[in-house]
Amino acid sequence: MVTPAAFTPAAFTPATFTPATVLVAEDQTDIRDLIVLNLQSAGYAVTAVADGLAALAHQTGRPCDVVILDRMMPGLDGLDVCKALRAQGSAAPILMLTAKSTELDRVLGLELGADDYLTKPFSLAELLARVKALLRRADLMKSAQAAVPAATSAAEPTLRNGALEIWTAKRQVRHGGSLLDFTALEFDLLLHFAQHPGHVFSRGQLLNAVWGYTHDGYEHTVTTHINRLRAKLEADPMRPELILTVRGAGYKMREAPL
Repeated sequence: MVTPAAFTPAAFTPATFTPATVLVAEDQTDIRDLIVLNLQSAGYAVTAVADGLAALAHQTGRPCDVVILDRMMPGLDGLDVCKALRAQGSAAPILMLTAKSTELDRVLGLELGADDYLTKPFSLAELLARVKALLRRADLMKSAQAAVPAATSAAEPTLRNGALEIWTAKRQVRHGGSLLDFTALEFDLLLHFAQHPGHVFSRGQLLNAVWGYTHDGYEHTVTTHINRLRAKLEADPMRPELILTVRGAGYKMREAPL
């Protein structure tokens, strides 16, 4: 269920950034139509489908800039579509919509590659804010990678912490000399840690600083993304040496070795 009362059309003006495309996969017609109407009013070009198979086919053939997936759909559910897209190498931001209220269901989507999620009922204003944030971050990633010539690849990294090297202008990461693939949100989370080595952040502080919001119940987003960073950066993610847990306080990146 969507709560349309929370949406005030006057609060939004047509998007001023480069027109973006959004794929909406939702099997409930009333919810799908309401989402599409409000995304279009905000200036986005929207494609809507009613099942997971259609969503996967469309995103594989004519990829949109951001994907909104309902968790429960006929054919393939949102988790299956998310997993398949990430396996294909798609870096498009994925926002999962779920009616499930359990922690396990929310975490599953994030572990399979979703960037964010909203639990039904949600306000349309919140959905628009999340889409805008995901697109802005992805836009930064694309622009940075396109703007910096390949010849600068040998330049010194902006930030270094042991084997970790980060080029902020190119939004690229190397670890042990190997170039790693990160989603735009993963990169922003890693960059935030790298810019403040040794500083302990609570999950709420990370939500506010990186995701741009702080809401009860969304701390799982932080935990799962940290697990994704560790899977890419740590020799043993169960015994991390770079991104550390500070019991009862939060997380920190170790201070750079001398």
